[in-house]
Amino acid sequence: MRILLNIIWLVFGGLWLALCYFLVGLVFCVLIITIPFGIASFRVGLYALWPFGKTVVEKPNAGMGSLIGNIIWLILAGIWLALGHVLTAIAMAITIIGIPLAVANLKLIPVSLMPLGKDIVDIR
Repeated sequence: MRILLNIIWLVFGGLWLALCYFLVGLVFCVLIITIPFGIASFRVGLYALWPFGKTVVEKPNAGMGSLIGNIIWLILAGIWLALGHVLTAIAMAITIIGIPLAVANLKLIPVSLMPLGKDIVDIR
């Protein structure tokens, strides 16, 4: 079932969301100081590409650095990526088949707003 949901997700919005994350990651990797933001963007982009069967957990050793980084991320990219998730969730929720995809899109919003200090792991 996860594979089927992931394929439907990929076709109906996951691909363009992941491409947005990858583009943001490339922009952040231009400067040396923003490379951690680029790596986080690539990590969340892979999660946005194939989200079913994965979950987000807090890293136990995340500290003040990730909090400050998340505030900077929120201002530079987080709001725009979260807005993309909201718009995609609205479009997906129009059909009955798209409702689980819309819910998955809404679950991606917290990690799109603050990706540092979080890890993406398989559910099993």
